[in-house]
Amino acid sequence: MEQAVQEALSRNLGLLAERYNLSIADARIITARLRPNPVLSAGWDYIDAFGTGFDVHNAAGPTEFNFRVDFVLERGRKRERRTEMAQTAREVAQYQLLNATRMVIFDVQSAFVDVLLAKENLALAQQNLKAFNSIVEVNAARVAAGDLARVELLRSRVAALQFQNTVRQADSRLRIARNRLQTLMGRTVPSPDFDAAGSLRRDAPPLSLEGLEQQSLKFRPDLQALDRDQARSLADLRLQMAQGKVDYTVGAEFHRQYYNATGSALGLFFSAPLPVFNRNQGEIERARREQEQIQARIRALQADVRNEIRSAWLQYTTSRDLLESIERDMLAQARDVRQITEYSYRRGEASFVEFLDAQRAFNDTMQGYNEARAEYARSLYLIDSVSGKAVNP
Repeated sequence: MEQAVQEALSRNLGLLAERYNLSIADARIITARLRPNPVLSAGWDYIDAFGTGFDVHNAAGPTEFNFRVDFVLERGRKRERRTEMAQTAREVAQYQLLNATRMVIFDVQSAFVDVLLAKENLALAQQNLKAFNSIVEVNAARVAAGDLARVELLRSRVAALQFQNTVRQADSRLRIARNRLQTLMGRTVPSPDFDAAGSLRRDAPPLSLEGLEQQSLKFRPDLQALDRDQARSLADLRLQMAQGKVDYTVGAEFHRQYYNATGSALGLFFSAPLPVFNRNQGEIERARREQEQIQARIRALQADVRNEIRSAWLQYTTSRDLLESIERDMLAQARDVRQITEYSYRRGEASFVEFLDAQRAFNDTMQGYNEARAEYARSLYLIDSVSGKAVNP
């Protein structure tokens, strides 16, 4: 189980794609920290393209060229606000990745349990087939000796064929479960030699229902992601308020005149937009409403998390009681009935129908037992997942 989870964390394709969000967030932080670029302008004015003839008599011209550089002076701490928002957005992406990791871990654990369950059911089907093949051999010998009607032999052969089909179905389910587990582990080409080894989990949760609720509200990464998203929304609100403040533009220009008048000069410039109409009111209001929306999402997710914990706890208690009931009341009795009926049938004291009913009852009981063990193990992994323990041990 541990090897499967570790391989999935390093190779699961969905998780690998989710990790790129951190790199994207890092790139946005770099962008947020950048200052506005200066603007370089070059000009060539008063060119005597029409042959006017610039001279001292017409006072036209003179021709000049200039170079100008403008700088934007950001106000309202816009750069700091952009950086703050980008950093909180990265924290959101980090918790979202952790939540994706939580779900991948649970999917792998569930798939691993499915493989173990399929192996148990296949072993059970093979055991039943072996038992019926033995019965067929005994019946064939009894028919040859004239001690049994041929119809009984045919009935046992038909039953053996049915159990043979059950073996094939169980083997198919095992192959499907193995392929799904390998896909979750990030293996794009499933190997036919792949196998999962281990035992179904049988421990108990270390906390009570109330303790699990408190743990989930504290450690669930999707809740933490929404909490950081609320901080990002607050940073966005501060940024939009800063965007409402106008920026100043200052510039300097070098002039060079020549031809009929020669000289150099320096020009200084200042400009600022007048915030008459657009003061970024819409984006400020949008950021405020988004913050309220995230608060509502947090309350909704908290309610969902509590419900998930209660459902997982109910699944755990139900599967625990069912497993204990099967082990205490049904398992030994079904095994004894099958053994006694098989012994009686071999001695000719029980009919084939009675033996077949006992065998099917035992098979149903064992399959139910395997399902109960698997469901109990799944409930424990589900509790770890919904409480956040899987990613916060």
